Amino acid sequence: MSGKTLAEDVATSLCDDLTISKQYGKVTSYWGYKTSDSIEFLGKGIADLILAKENLIDAFMAQSTYNYQAVVGFPDYTAYLISSKEKPRIEKSYFLDKRIGLLDYPTSRSGHILPKQLFKTLDINLENLNITYASSHTELRELLASGKVDLISSYWQDSDQASFSVNYITPIRDNISGSRWYLKMQDENTDLLCAVQARLTDLARNQSSHYFNHVESFWDCKSDANKQSVEVINASK
Repeated sequence: MSGKTLAEDVATSLCDDLTISKQYGKVTSYWGYKTSDSIEFLGKGIADLILAKENLIDAFMAQSTYNYQAVVGFPDYTAYLISSKEKPRIEKSYFLDKRIGLLDYPTSRSGHILPKQLFKTLDINLENLNITYASSHTELRELLASGKVDLISSYWQDSDQASFSVNYITPIRDNISGSRWYLKMQDENTDLLCAVQARLTDLARNQSSHYFNHVESFWDCKSDANKQSVEVINASK
């Protein structure tokens, strides 16, 4: 997963679950912002549970190869150009004299892929741009707030209004699918799936971020005392 605090919270929550503790002797969590980390875990099927973007799952055919199944996911969102002093304009001339903050994370859509696609569409050579790369969305906001860059590419969250103005954001693309938690289902282990889903859902709803509070469960774990069936919800997403 992407952050140390989240990794610690997930490990603690899973360890506290009776169903999970019956099946596993311990839970080990790993975190990091590098694309290579996700590639290593997905490409070799190392992780039993992983937070990843759908496009990365598709790229490595992780669902067909290791039967990674989406358990919970976060809402679709919009990618924005965010400035601290003016509303960004989608014009070639606008970007040429600006200091731009992007994520050093090639699979990030809002922080890397979409802004670079925008520059390509505007026929801008990246070598002609003054780009500073950050390791996280939080670091991007710190760069912008400190005046080290003129604008960044990221998502917008409610807490951003404390430091920036909603009048100074410009959308790049909307309806971007959010990240999802994927569980490797080598067996029809529905007890494990439902326990993991319940724990991840509770964790998400206790987050301070309005975005992460709106978690979606993909499996219907309401069943009788014998837990005879589990059905997929919204499997087409």
